[in-house]
Amino acid sequence: MVNRYGYRPTKAVIDTRAIQKNIQSLKSYLHKETAIIAVVKADGYGHGIVEISQAALQAGAEMVSVATPDEAFTLREHGIKSDILVMAPSPVVFAEVAANLAISVTVTSLDWLAEVAKLVDKFKHPLKIHVKIDCGMGRVGIRGKSELQRVIQLIEEVDAFQLEGVFTHFSCADEENAQVTKEQQNLFMEFIGILSEKPKFVHAANSAATLLYPSYQFDAVRFGISLYGIAPSYYVQSQLPFPLQSALSIESELSFVKKIEKGQSISYGATYTTEKDEWIGTIPIGYADGLKRGLRSQEVLIGGERVPIVGTICMDQCMVKLPREMSVGEPVTLIGKQGKEEITVEEWAERIDTIPYEIVVSITKRVPRVYIESDE
Repeated sequence: MVNRYGYRPTKAVIDTRAIQKNIQSLKSYLHKETAIIAVVKADGYGHGIVEISQAALQAGAEMVSVATPDEAFTLREHGIKSDILVMAPSPVVFAEVAANLAISVTVTSLDWLAEVAKLVDKFKHPLKIHVKIDCGMGRVGIRGKSELQRVIQLIEEVDAFQLEGVFTHFSCADEENAQVTKEQQNLFMEFIGILSEKPKFVHAANSAATLLYPSYQFDAVRFGISLYGIAPSYYVQSQLPFPLQSALSIESELSFVKKIEKGQSISYGATYTTEKDEWIGTIPIGYADGLKRGLRSQEVLIGGERVPIVGTICMDQCMVKLPREMSVGEPVTLIGKQGKEEITVEEWAERIDTIPYEIVVSITKRVPRVYIESDE
């Protein structure tokens, strides 16, 4: 059979050793009794949900968390046997499947839990529950203390329900001003005070809170964007308690090189015109791969040098202004290190006024993921 993969040189290189080093560094920083929940939603933030889960668990994470039932299914189908938490609301009909597959679900309202209670006779195993408290994020979760009391009462009344955790999510933990985070933390503690018995996991800290507020670690922390070696914000980057190891590189190579005379235009809309005779290279990556059109003028690395993208980025290709004649096949790094230079995810994000999270999850499936274990 003909191999249909590998003919296009564009690829995302994922260093699983970097993932493990970030977990190991976090373990050394956390209180001894605090567990790590590795957040692998959105296909492991674009890095690969199965491979990242495996690396994180091998390095010492106790649990992985996802956003959707489908993501939890994917992990079970690929042999992930650890605890899995679905953090967003799930359909009522998923509860039976979750119980039977030992997948923990998030309860965000009394009404949802009451509907699930009608189905427990079908459960083969207890349903593990994490109750979500909305302390100011304003997205999902229980906002009233009386509702929380009724939720806890129902959990205690139904033998098929097992309260495993209670959690919240901070909306501003990555910002320098800590006032909102402190207010949300204080409110969360008021909710926790209602519980007659503390569950196994009380957790509140996302990556930013984990790195900035050691006192908010509790029983577990949810390590998301920083699992992948990316700080949640520039402020957090400036305050890191330990260095993060970037896991992602985007690599390709020159597919075409030509010399263009002065005054000639490049790409759609003639948005770039040569000011003199110039060497122009083409790279087989475009906005269908996650190289957003707003990244025009962003630099790439060729021969250890920064060279700019010129003209409009196409769906499948883009063009760069070369410093001199170069050969077809010359390696290109769009994100990552080459020689003494490095281009980061954060640099891309700043270029188009977004956050690194959006950059990594936008690298499409057309870009194959290649997994390595670097010794660096």
